Amino acid sequence: MTLAIELIDIHKRFGNVHANKGVNLSVQKGSIHGIVGENGAGKSTLMSILYGYYGATSGTIKIDGREARMRSSRDAIALGIGMVHQHFMLVETLSVLENILLGAEGGFWLSAGKDAMRAKLATLAKTYGLEVDPDARVADIGVGQRQRVEILKALVRGAHVLILDEPTAVLTPTEADNLFDMLRVLRDEGKTILLITHKLREIMHVTDHVSVMRRGEMAAHFETSHTSVEEIADAMVGRKVSLIVHRGPANPGRVLLEARDLVVRDMHGVTRVDHVSFSLRAGEIVGIAGVSGNGQSELLEALAGMQRLTSGGITLDGAPIDTSRLDPSHMRELGLMHVPEDRHRHGLVMSFEACESGILGFQHDAAYGGALLDRAAVESGLAADMETYDIRPRDPRLTTHSFSGGNQQKIVLAREIERGPKVLLVGQPTRGVDIGAIEFIHKRLMALRDAGKAILLVSVELDEIMALSDRILVMCGGRITGERTAANANPRDLGLLMAGVTDKAA
Repeated sequence: MTLAIELIDIHKRFGNVHANKGVNLSVQKGSIHGIVGENGAGKSTLMSILYGYYGATSGTIKIDGREARMRSSRDAIALGIGMVHQHFMLVETLSVLENILLGAEGGFWLSAGKDAMRAKLATLAKTYGLEVDPDARVADIGVGQRQRVEILKALVRGAHVLILDEPTAVLTPTEADNLFDMLRVLRDEGKTILLITHKLREIMHVTDHVSVMRRGEMAAHFETSHTSVEEIADAMVGRKVSLIVHRGPANPGRVLLEARDLVVRDMHGVTRVDHVSFSLRAGEIVGIAGVSGNGQSELLEALAGMQRLTSGGITLDGAPIDTSRLDPSHMRELGLMHVPEDRHRHGLVMSFEACESGILGFQHDAAYGGALLDRAAVESGLAADMETYDIRPRDPRLTTHSFSGGNQQKIVLAREIERGPKVLLVGQPTRGVDIGAIEFIHKRLMALRDAGKAILLVSVELDEIMALSDRILVMCGGRITGERTAANANPRDLGLLMAGVTDKAA
């Protein structure tokens, strides 16, 4: 077996936090190797060491059998290592070609560098199926295309080892399948792929080998064809994990939220939500299924007061809402809480301490001292939530960006749920979250439903919608194309509705 990568006894400390503890990893050349583990297990830290973003506290790195020193990402790139980060590193106002050219201009005269890069991109597109319009502005292309740009950036710099960190976190199922097809082509051409993901079905679908990390250490290695989702999940968490949502029958009560003929148009006058009506009762979870970009996000944001309604009405717990006063603080006062789809843009301030992110929107509450913030109360409040929600590390004063994605999500969930909402709007609750945290979040949502709360759930994960929802609404093109109960829903039927084949058309 020829090894592309060897990591030997890698340790990494950030002050008192021991992120990697004597990690050993061998990656076969020309293979797709999965790296899985709970949020905070040290996966991204380990890959950042391999990419030269962090320096290891101690340990040895070997590339193609030779010891390598990674003082910066420049060293990693020179050794043929590329990395596609979970949050894309692209300049949205520049074109695809200009983004790929950054740092690889090829000399003083940009025209010559651009011509050479165009030729190189054409070759890569033909070889690997990575077609993308080089003259398109990044801001105008979808997330699947943006990911291709990130992969092309690595390949044009000569990468033969490609690290992908949670590559499908923002992709639709179809885009994810297209990505996996590309990765197989790259592997068959001799490239080595390191895939960090929390989605175990993806691991089983696309990898040759998988390594499991737990609390900074390497817990297990498997040949993918000789293991199972359950075995990997148990190794990740260190205990038996239930992959099934145990859901008793719903006992719907009074209507807590009613939407009537809602219309939302964006700043360009494009209709994003097109005459949507539904009701949501106490003690039920209503899921909204659909391919990303079909109005679900705008609907949630309008209900939360983040987007202005063009027309329509909202009633909350029997009282009509004055839509001219529709804003997040007013809706919170009325008992409607919101877990936004994009925790970085709308849920957290990454440079704030975690305890400060943990009170956003509630900073003027008497519990935190009112106008004069009581720091001790703020810190002790999040410290208690950290225990309840198993947020790691247990340090309320760490900056928010120091926490893994799953632990950041738990900070948002704790903030919104612990206020005792009548209605909870939840967007993509488990995006970028590991299997143990998914199990925890699902149980918490079911407990809320059983306590008589009303939950509106938006997720692009159809399995999640079907597992949690008592009723399922399907959106396509800003409209509701159909409704199903949990008992009579199936993936094929929902898929047709997601494609716009309405009940009436059928």
